[in-house]
Amino acid sequence: MKNRFGITLLSLLLTLAGCATQGSLDNTRNDINAVKTRLFSVEKDLGGIRDESKERIDRLETGMQTEVATIRKIAADIQAAGESNKSEIQALNGRIDEMAAGVKKPNEDLTRYREDADKRIITLEDRIVKLQTTVDELTRKIGLTPQSKEVPVTADSVYMKGLETFKAGDMPAARDQFTKFIEQYPKHDLVANARYWIGETLYSEKNYEAAIVAFQDVIKNHPKQPKVPAAMLKQARAFKAINDAKSARYVLKKLIGTYPKSDEAKKARELLKEIK
Repeated sequence: MKNRFGITLLSLLLTLAGCATQGSLDNTRNDINAVKTRLFSVEKDLGGIRDESKERIDRLETGMQTEVATIRKIAADIQAAGESNKSEIQALNGRIDEMAAGVKKPNEDLTRYREDADKRIITLEDRIVKLQTTVDELTRKIGLTPQSKEVPVTADSVYMKGLETFKAGDMPAARDQFTKFIEQYPKHDLVANARYWIGETLYSEKNYEAAIVAFQDVIKNHPKQPKVPAAMLKQARAFKAINDAKSARYVLKKLIGTYPKSDEAKKARELLKEIK
């Protein structure tokens, strides 16, 4: 009887243990299934996020590529415009150089023409004075008295009288004659020459300060006249005579720089070597 009860009790305990074990197993399975469901849901959400992120990244990459292409095109356009502008500037500079050369040549030709004209005037002045001297000598030799007749007074005659007086060595009278010429004919082409010869009369009398002022009148008031280089050279000599070496060098250098091909410039270079 006891054995039968024990067996029954053992069977009941085994049954209960089996039920407990089966329940735990079912609970565990349910938990695993729940976790799997959550994992699936999370993976699904992550997949959506990945897809959305990829789309955004693709859009950003496409936008950046478009912007980079646009920037490259703008840079290329700017570079092309720069090259075009550079070519235009070079062409313009070439034209400016050509124009400058074209302007410089007539100026050089005009300077040479003026120098030649001035030399011819001086030569003619000397010839006229010599011819007049020869006529006067012949008149004295043959004992003829020139017939007195009124000679019309002209600008040229007044100027030539001053030049003749200068050649004769009468500096004060020559200066008065040239001053008279300037006062009577202030717009005449030979006014610059008359001012120059006034400076020469003062220089001959060793009145160097006054000569410097007279030559400055030529330089300042008649900058385009052919007598300017000669006035600058003589002014420098006057400065040298009063021991103003600094002013003499300044005038000589300016003469050489402004009229480099003139005869006076050659003399100025030689004179510069003498001035310490």
